[in-house]
Amino acid sequence: MKVFLIGAAGGIGRRLTRLLAARGDLVTGMHRESAQAETVRAAGAAPLAGDLIYDSMEDLAQKFGGHDAVVFSAGAHGTGMDKTTAIDGWGLEKAAAAAAEAGVSRFVLVSAFPEAGRDRETTEGFEHYMKVKKAADAHLAGTDLDWLIVRPGTLLDEPGTGRVTAGPALEYGSVPRDDVAAFIDAALHEPALNRVIIELTTGDTPVAEAVARLARR
Repeated sequence: MKVFLIGAAGGIGRRLTRLLAARGDLVTGMHRESAQAETVRAAGAAPLAGDLIYDSMEDLAQKFGGHDAVVFSAGAHGTGMDKTTAIDGWGLEKAAAAAAEAGVSRFVLVSAFPEAGRDRETTEGFEHYMKVKKAADAHLAGTDLDWLIVRPGTLLDEPGTGRVTAGPALEYGSVPRDDVAAFIDAALHEPALNRVIIELTTGDTPVAEAVARLARR
């Protein structure tokens, strides 16, 4: 499979690239900063400079051409509400339109758990982020793409266990980035798992089994 990964230099992007490369997939990793190219390459992807803010839909469609799937794992990461809107919101909309234009039907979006951060006092910027992420989910769900939206709980950098809880509606929890990447790696290669929203936390079910169960529903 040829996978185009947006946000390849990020915490989930790097981990996912390693897994995809290990199974023999060819990964093109889009990054914004020139300094990130080596990080993307070291993970096993072919680095490609791109910018969700400044690239047009046509620019992105040209980049996506020839790939079998697009994974959107980019984000503004607290750099301001304007950039959150431009990257997590409008960037997702442009990427979805570009995938349709390029004939790439498989599209996986790494989103956010709706209850994230509700155990503490939140900021205006955080609430804006959650609003934009929900709008992006709704936009993608309204397209004709073979989309999959994954909403992980609070992301952890501790080593993954290879076991998760996954379903359309879960109690809120946390999950290692390793296990999010492993879930997306498996889900991406399960064609029957599409046009669904999956919430993801740590758990007791092996990743491959969790994906297989969801695909049978």
